[in-house]
Amino acid sequence: MIYKNERIEDLECKGLKIIQNKNLYTFTSDSVILANFLKIKHNERAVEIGTGCGVISILATAKNNVKKITAFEIDKQMADLAKRNVELNNLQEKIQIIEDNVQSCNKYIKKGEIDVVFSNPPYMKEIVDNEKLDKTREFARHDNLLKINDLCKSVNQMLRFGGRFYVVYSAERSGELIAELIKNNLQPKTMFFTENGKGRVVLVVIESVKGGNAGVKVLPNLVTNEQDGKFLEKLQTRNFK
Repeated sequence: MIYKNERIEDLECKGLKIIQNKNLYTFTSDSVILANFLKIKHNERAVEIGTGCGVISILATAKNNVKKITAFEIDKQMADLAKRNVELNNLQEKIQIIEDNVQSCNKYIKKGEIDVVFSNPPYMKEIVDNEKLDKTREFARHDNLLKINDLCKSVNQMLRFGGRFYVVYSAERSGELIAELIKNNLQPKTMFFTENGKGRVVLVVIESVKGGNAGVKVLPNLVTNEQDGKFLEKLQTRNFK
């Protein structure tokens, strides 16, 4: 079902499509980058925190032969959109959308039973006066409802020992992120930064391992260019190992 102000877009990956609503938060290159970076082995159980329209989980099923993804989304409108996108791609058996805060994950998931967690969370600093905000749009960008410490605590609770956490975050807050990861026994193992094509570093993308040994491999920066989109082609062939 398609509503007013919605459109269907081709994800250009194994026939997958996505419904976007121009009046809600629409996905950006952040999501595509994370979807290409994360690895999920067959029979591993995965969780996405803050699925939005569901695009990362949907792409992950095509790229990783996923068995089951549980995707959390607190916003009612976005959760409904994610559910419709799952149905549009006939992925109901692989992706479960849960409309709830991830801090309530213990209602749905046993401690330490998840193999992989991934998230493109809101990474701009909290806006104090939120009465005037378009909550769906701004809460998808600002961390009013999901702080770094709460995110990492929830990930630590869900992951088994040796489980992996993939996250994309603001580069200028990478110090905060890494500190919280280590505090919650999530050791960064692989990471890289993205540039916007004009030399400005924008994002940090990190794979962490619960209980992992110290030592991180830093990959070359990924240069993105939103005007021509050619970096998406590089993503398809880039070796993240």
